[in-house]
Amino acid sequence: MVESNHYRFCPRCAAPLKVALHGGRERPGCASCGWVHWDNPTPVVAAVIEYEGKVLLARNVAWPPKMFALVTGFLERDESPAAAVLREVKEETGLDAAQATLIGAYGFAQMNQLILGYHVAAHGTLALGAELAEVRLLEPERVRPWPLATGLALADWLRARGLPVHFLDLPSTSERNAKAAS
Repeated sequence: MVESNHYRFCPRCAAPLKVALHGGRERPGCASCGWVHWDNPTPVVAAVIEYEGKVLLARNVAWPPKMFALVTGFLERDESPAAAVLREVKEETGLDAAQATLIGAYGFAQMNQLILGYHVAAHGTLALGAELAEVRLLEPERVRPWPLATGLALADWLRARGLPVHFLDLPSTSERNAKAAS
């Protein structure tokens, strides 16, 4: 059976897809024309923004009031990851930067994404884009990263500066579901 988050019919010839072994894994594919849904991760860039000596954490307009993270965005066609992260920083914060330094690459299986984390030393006047509700500026030694995805990039950046890393305790899935139901 084809999972609900996958194609059910071939986008080339409209034949029903069947799960079969392709490239060493079970994947939906078309027996009629040979198309395979590889379901590769989506590349996402993330910025550890250093602004006026502090780390900028942002809250997306769709997030709960106390949830802050790094500025992120999708890599566009024909765009380098470094150019993408500089573009995202400008679009979401109004800040300028000349250079993006790679921190590392991090899998985020829950969203089927590959996070490319960068450090960006930014300057200029802070002006929030439409996607952000607010930002917080924290001294690097006060930052507590989260133990997944972009938080791992932030932790690696802190470690590279000789700072201790103390991860936030995230609520379990059952705790989040119970809170959402109340």
